[in-house]
Amino acid sequence: METHAPPELDYYAALAALEWQLEMGVDTAIGDDPVDCYALPEKRVEAKPDTPESTAAGANLPPVAEIAQAVGPDPLAHARDLAGKAESIEALRAALDDYDLCDLKKGARNTVFADGAPRARVMIVGEAPGREEDQKGRPFVGQAGQLLDRMFAAIGLSRDAPDALAGLYITNVLPWRPPGNRDPHPDEIAQMLPFLTRHVDLADPDLVVLMGNGACMAGLGKRGVTRLRGTWAEAFGRPVLPMLHPAYLLRNPAAKREAWADLLSIRARLDQQG
Repeated sequence: METHAPPELDYYAALAALEWQLEMGVDTAIGDDPVDCYALPEKRVEAKPDTPESTAAGANLPPVAEIAQAVGPDPLAHARDLAGKAESIEALRAALDDYDLCDLKKGARNTVFADGAPRARVMIVGEAPGREEDQKGRPFVGQAGQLLDRMFAAIGLSRDAPDALAGLYITNVLPWRPPGNRDPHPDEIAQMLPFLTRHVDLADPDLVVLMGNGACMAGLGKRGVTRLRGTWAEAFGRPVLPMLHPAYLLRNPAAKREAWADLLSIRARLDQQG
């Protein structure tokens, strides 16, 4: 039988796997061969003294720092730098195109940036593109997106509205589709958060709707949207409302009652703000 070697992990994937094992209670590494933990070594290996040459070469760095040197720039620091320099939404889109340190980008067909009116009063933040979004390069264009359009049309808002007062601006936490439409990983959310934060600042909506757990993690640092929904909070320096994702509503039609209550809450907040 032909066997295949497991795929090599990059530094960040390996670190995430190690952190998960530690959270699960793993405290001992197990190898293929048995090890007698009570046996004494025959000869103690003395540590070599540091030399200026080895120090300069980074030989005495801890393992994590050595790996970080090998993989190049820190992805999060680079994301913050690129996002912070963007002075417009167009410049932010260009910065995202220049960002190549997220592995998701390598497997995506398109960068799914945003859709709708950039100066709309309401900004919707979803989790990540799906298959159809990845193909078309626009957020929320599949079956869940069609439901989202109908939901907000019921309170007089649309991504196609000619003016910002009745418009919607839509984006996602992740601009690239995760493999198999899986949920975004926490490290992926953290890596893309500088771009999202700057996106909200540049779009400058009156309020933000957090659609699903991934968006709640990015904005509030919390999961459990079924518990969080319906309660206004603050993130990105403005009011935010967690809502059930339209994909969840398609699977659980009975939850549309809660979604309708949240839509009415958004409409009332907009009317109150004038």
